[in-house]
Amino acid sequence: MALIWAALAAAVAVPITAAATSPLLAWRDPVYIAAGLAGVIAMALMFFQPLLVGGYLPGLSAYRGRHLHRWVGGALVAAVLIHVAALWITSPPDVVDALLFRSPTPFSAWGVIAMWAVFMAALVAALRRRLRLRPRTWRFIHASLALVTVIGSVVHAVLIEGTMETVSKVVLCTLVLAATVKVMADLKVWAIRTRRRV
Repeated sequence: MALIWAALAAAVAVPITAAATSPLLAWRDPVYIAAGLAGVIAMALMFFQPLLVGGYLPGLSAYRGRHLHRWVGGALVAAVLIHVAALWITSPPDVVDALLFRSPTPFSAWGVIAMWAVFMAALVAALRRRLRLRPRTWRFIHASLALVTVIGSVVHAVLIEGTMETVSKVVLCTLVLAATVKVMADLKVWAIRTRRRV
């Protein structure tokens, strides 16, 4: 169990450390650095989300995993907000262009799509009881938004040539995508209809 946790910790610690010590951050102001690191941390949190909801983390019960999934989801939204807010402080015109899908850089559009998807996923989770959706329907909607978030974030990160070290970035993005698809397949999140008994 200790080896598994060590491997999981390394999977997120290595890219975060590489980004924090990147020579590209030299002479950058603190707000810009905070924006970049918040994005990297958001990707790291995204890695744990499917593992928590799927009950794959050793030493954690399914109930506790789902409970932590909510808290990590809140931290993920906060990291995205910090990422966007810090970029806004650094360069408001660039953020406006990205939000309006006018930016010439393709990674911006993917980042905005991922941002709105994670906000919608969090909102659907917060309003779960008020929406009065069937559990399978709610799970389908929430999981679909989560998948859009993951795909958008992975493409966004891969397209950016910035502070994240290339190899560790690709490894982390691959792990995030693989964990998400694996858990969704195991939980059959898209099976919104139950078979009728004959």
